[in-house]
Amino acid sequence: MPLKSIDSPRPSGRESGAVVSSSPKRDVVAGETGPADDQPSRASEQFLVRGTSERPLKRPRSSPLESILGDTDRRKQILETELTPWRMICALEIESQTGAAYVGTGWFAGPRTVITAGHCVFDPVELGGWAKKITVVPGRNVNKKPFQSASSSSFSSTDKWQESQDADFDYGVIHLSSDLGAAVGSFSVGVLTDEALKNRLVNVSGYPFEPGEGKAQYFHANRVKALTGRRLFYDIDTMGGQSGSPVWAYEEGSDTPVVVAIHAYGIGGVPANLNVVANSGPRVLPEVLEVIRGWIARGNTESAAAAGTAAAGAGGAAGAGGTV
Repeated sequence: MPLKSIDSPRPSGRESGAVVSSSPKRDVVAGETGPADDQPSRASEQFLVRGTSERPLKRPRSSPLESILGDTDRRKQILETELTPWRMICALEIESQTGAAYVGTGWFAGPRTVITAGHCVFDPVELGGWAKKITVVPGRNVNKKPFQSASSSSFSSTDKWQESQDADFDYGVIHLSSDLGAAVGSFSVGVLTDEALKNRLVNVSGYPFEPGEGKAQYFHANRVKALTGRRLFYDIDTMGGQSGSPVWAYEEGSDTPVVVAIHAYGIGGVPANLNVVANSGPRVLPEVLEVIRGWIARGNTESAAAAGTAAAGAGGAAGAGGTV
């Protein structure tokens, strides 16, 4: 199913979009680790999960009232947010059209490309349409910001999310005007089959409002409980503000984190016929990967153009200096 990428209005007030093919060249877009400190974190060694499991890693009694899927909140705070992969995850400070403030989560897929949930960039009710501005803070740890931050008013989502807010198409992106992600690195993004996702152990980390007010990163991991053609449902605790978080897995024999879904919903988003208590997010499918590939390419093109302009300016300045 081809998807159309819809951009937030440019200064002219017009929107632009491009139809992308549903036949990707590859089923994975490779990420980069970035030149920042690449030593492994203790949290990575202790918390990250790999492979599959027929049974949940932990199963407290479920509650139908919230997105903590039991009597105990199983999330862990990540303190070494300056290390990989935690630094590739961003706290989002979202300003609506009315000036109201919200928090969310995003993650780098390229130096200028921050993927998030569609409702973090476009929501006709909460945001009044497109977000007015979003500030991206990679690897935030309460008041510590180990990397620079950047603000943007340039966003895109899918046509199906903008038209009907269909949960199956809740994808969004923040386009940055600087290469903020070059230092911290980016996740790989991949398409996994239904069979590969069955009982797959997956990881979710993001910036909830509670606890931390969107300033502290919290993580939990467990297995996939169910899936549909477009959604992934998992036994992982999350709270509001973690929308847009990467849902990532590790392929056999690999230490490369591959995002396979984008977290977006608590238990209220689970279809009744699945008969499971789980949180969920839309899957990365071939046509979704093509849209993301286009968003990354846009960022890379703008980065190259900016570098060329800077080089031309530097050459001009040098030439002018030589004639004085």
